[in-house]
Amino acid sequence: MEDRVGAFTSAPARERFDTAYRAALSRLLPGGDDPIRAGTSFGEAVAYRSGAPAGTPIVLLPGAGGNAVTWYHYAARLGRTHPVIALDPIGEPGAARQTRPMSTARDVVACLDETLTVLGLDGAHLVGMSYGGWAALRYEVEHPGRAASLTLLDPGGFGAVGARFWIWLAAGGLAGISPRPVRRRLAGVVRNATLRDDELMPLLPLTMRFRRRLPVPVPLTDAELGAVSVPTLILIGQKSALYPASEVAARLERVMPDARVETVPGASHDLPVHSPDLVAARITDFLARA
Repeated sequence: MEDRVGAFTSAPARERFDTAYRAALSRLLPGGDDPIRAGTSFGEAVAYRSGAPAGTPIVLLPGAGGNAVTWYHYAARLGRTHPVIALDPIGEPGAARQTRPMSTARDVVACLDETLTVLGLDGAHLVGMSYGGWAALRYEVEHPGRAASLTLLDPGGFGAVGARFWIWLAAGGLAGISPRPVRRRLAGVVRNATLRDDELMPLLPLTMRFRRRLPVPVPLTDAELGAVSVPTLILIGQKSALYPASEVAARLERVMPDARVETVPGASHDLPVHSPDLVAARITDFLARA
């Protein structure tokens, strides 16, 4: 079973990551020095709480290969008006530990549901980027109305993951191990603003030693999307590597007429890092009305 759960390739790789990650949490993320552990049947998730002392919490779900630190641009801003919980989800390279395989979308939703329940976060606002956005959508499909709202940043689930995305991912990975001046110049070429983020990039070579074992996002049907009943904000990168942005936006406006859908100029799948000021403003405005 061990080869079917996410884990680092060796104990030294895990230790090197843990050391760097603890330092990043302490330096970048409000609440990063006070992890809250949540045991589930799939392993142990870890949460970091900050922000307002009262109100409906915001739960931040990272993308594939991400962790709570990827939200460092947002936690303090969103915390001005809400409690904020940044998650290290089970199965991703963070402080969480996976002990049971997740092979289906239903497993991913069950793990998220258990995590939220243990943390007392039923009825929270779910904010997810990429894979985390897909997980939030699947959660709403399987547990209608349980979340207070959904905010999805260039999420998966609107079509099959094609070659264009894997090429974008590989190009970013190769650029990421280049010397800093080269890496920063390549950010525009490969359309990945993360390459210019000198806080996140030191973790990249360490997370590459993590073997992720989570299922590829299953596309949602028109019927599933149309059944979403909670207030929903969807932000899509105009040049998204996941899908043709204009086609996806048109589909969402047709099948989810009550959702707020916006295409962000110039952004690719790097949307949360490319446009943090715009994204934070949109989330804040949306939640004030949700």
